[in-house]
Amino acid sequence: MPHMRSIWNGVISFGLVRIPIKLVNATESHAVPFREIHTEDGGRIRHRKFCELEDREVTAQEISRGYEEADGTIIPITDEDLAHLPIPTARTIEIVTFVPEDSIDPLQLGAAYYLAAGRAPAARPYTLLREALKRGNRVAIAKFALRGRERLGMLRVVGEAIALHGLLWPDEVRAPEGIAPDADVTLHDKELNLADALMDALGEVGLEDLRDEYREAVEEVVAAKISGEALPEVPEPERGVEVLDLTTALERSVRAVRGEPEEAEVERLPQRRTSRSSPKGAGGRKSTSAAEKKPASSARKTTSKTSQAEKKTTAKSTAGGTAGKAPSKKTPAKKAASRKRSA
Repeated sequence: MPHMRSIWNGVISFGLVRIPIKLVNATESHAVPFREIHTEDGGRIRHRKFCELEDREVTAQEISRGYEEADGTIIPITDEDLAHLPIPTARTIEIVTFVPEDSIDPLQLGAAYYLAAGRAPAARPYTLLREALKRGNRVAIAKFALRGRERLGMLRVVGEAIALHGLLWPDEVRAPEGIAPDADVTLHDKELNLADALMDALGEVGLEDLRDEYREAVEEVVAAKISGEALPEVPEPERGVEVLDLTTALERSVRAVRGEPEEAEVERLPQRRTSRSSPKGAGGRKSTSAAEKKPASSARKTTSKTSQAEKKTTAKSTAGGTAGKAPSKKTPAKKAASRKRSA
């Protein structure tokens, strides 16, 4: 693996089987790097390390680690001291158990690494462990030491490789007490069905189609600064549509994801809010279907009244025509406009 540099060498302990491996990073950051500069003149800001006793800058070779006691006393801890840790995981990924993958809480997952076979003799036991994990549909839980502390890890199969995920210790995960709302919330079947429909619609988006648009925008700004061009214009934020209730928000969300036009029912939803604010609605909750039927019936009544008014107007105009006046004719466009105003 010439393009991946190993950060740790050791062995996997699988019972009495020992598999030499190399640990390499499985992820990489594509964030745009920035440097700290002096705002006034653009000078580079560097963080230098000074010894408090000698008040001078020291090099990396002169720096080691120490443990600070409660009274402020520093106890030096050297690499040789850590080499004598009374644990078997100093250079070993010790598998302690095998569990179903879905039994691991994602809250525990940390950094991810690939485990590469260290030497040619490691190929056979490496393949054995990989196939055993596949066959049992399980993951291995292991202990290992990295960067000065013992860690918990999970080994799982990724393609034809074995990956190691760092895990938080169980006591490092906080309980979600006081996080969920205290209010007693009642959900309707229609809301849950619409939520299912929205999840199905959004489920058609593949992870491979997602990209870091913020990073791309930062790169665009940097490129404009380098070339001396005008900075890209900030797009106008989308005007938010007034959300009348949870059901309406879900309906509109599903239609937006599917690319469907707004339906007439959604346009009549403002009338539903008026009916809910009336004294009759204060006595109890009404279902969404009942709220939708009321505006529709009132609309039909308005339409029938409008048509009756038009008939009377036409009759009067005809009668007026016998008196020597030309009857007024409405074009289809005017009739439509009349209907809209009356509605």
